[in-house]
Amino acid sequence: MQTFFSLRALADPDMAESEKILRACAHCGFCSATCPTYLLTGDELDGPRGRIYLIKEMFEKERPADAHTVRHIDRCLSCLSCMTTCPSSVHFMHLVDHARAHIEKTYARPFAERVMRAALAFVLPRPALARPLLRLGAALRPLARLLPRRIAAALALAPARIPPASSVDSPQVFAAQGARKMRVALLSGCVQTVIDTSINETTIRLLTRHGVEVVVAKGAGCCGALPHHLGKVDDSLRFARANIDAWWREIDSGGLDHIVINASGCGTNVKDYGHMFRNDPALADKAAHISGMTKDVTELMTEIGLAPSGEAPRLRVAYHSACSLQHGQKISQEPVALLAAAGFDVVAVPEGHICCGSAGTYNVLQPAFADELRSRKVANIESVAPDIVAAGNIGCIVQIRSGTPIPVMHTVELLDWASGGPKPDALARREIGSAVF
Repeated sequence: MQTFFSLRALADPDMAESEKILRACAHCGFCSATCPTYLLTGDELDGPRGRIYLIKEMFEKERPADAHTVRHIDRCLSCLSCMTTCPSSVHFMHLVDHARAHIEKTYARPFAERVMRAALAFVLPRPALARPLLRLGAALRPLARLLPRRIAAALALAPARIPPASSVDSPQVFAAQGARKMRVALLSGCVQTVIDTSINETTIRLLTRHGVEVVVAKGAGCCGALPHHLGKVDDSLRFARANIDAWWREIDSGGLDHIVINASGCGTNVKDYGHMFRNDPALADKAAHISGMTKDVTELMTEIGLAPSGEAPRLRVAYHSACSLQHGQKISQEPVALLAAAGFDVVAVPEGHICCGSAGTYNVLQPAFADELRSRKVANIESVAPDIVAAGNIGCIVQIRSGTPIPVMHTVELLDWASGGPKPDALARREIGSAVF
């Protein structure tokens, strides 16, 4: 793609990076075929190629964002399916992130929208604030129909019960069982520690059972993805710096082999820390090192090798491949292979490359599109008649759970069960087929 950026604009490293990305685009339009929003609307501007033209025009003219551009950029899920499809390797993730940051700086959103986005960016990354808010949301769910659409959407996604904080999410070290194979830091995260405490608990059980010492580092918390995708770059970088500092202290003191992430949206962001701090002389090397040693939990378990106990029943599992895992991190076969090795009958979900509509805060900010995508995803899942749905991202789990009675759980919960751990909570009192497990 031919570009016409001024020398002044290209003096900005972020703008120079975006110009390079734009030039890689060959206008082919292959990306449109796998873009969820283009599939819903058929509007060129709701596909990656159309959004690229909007961003190019905005950046070339060095102008503030306008409502027309914002409308179509906001509709992007950042599912990154376009990056998997693109034959020219256009790095759309970095381009749209830059566009969102520009929008945040130059566009005055309506007051109610500004308040909603600010609240999401401030509250959700902080469990101490998110927990009481989500409990209030659960209590207000019966009133959802009387409230504005976006607030109603947020209430609909709030779990009926918010568990108490788990003791495993506070800073500590969990010893490996048997001979120690490696030492890793687990990112506890933010929203996940409020909505579903069993995921971190299960991850720690699974890893320590397989000879891994697990550290929950003091000072580590939100990965920064939530504010990052809202265009709030400074907030995102603050969270990222805190994590880098926390993990570096562990590297200096006891050493770390890997940073382990069990929420794929967080994993994609942490693996991008090297890019985020590329122009920061003080942190560039450390951030790149952290990104390089970060692994999704299924990557790590593939490296270690699962030791199944043979105790879990052979259930039919539909594996939902989270966009941030399959498109953002290019991890698709590892979780399937692990589930199969655990003894489950793993079935593919039709249109597995299409987003479920969760996408961080997207299902709150764009509820109409998110609902359509959830319905499409659930219909595809139910078409293969699974006993269980497994996924590797908390956002996807919550989104899909809200649309189907089929139990939806994290992949590690099944791997833990199959290797000697307890039955997952979601199955403890569920009838599946003709048996009660």
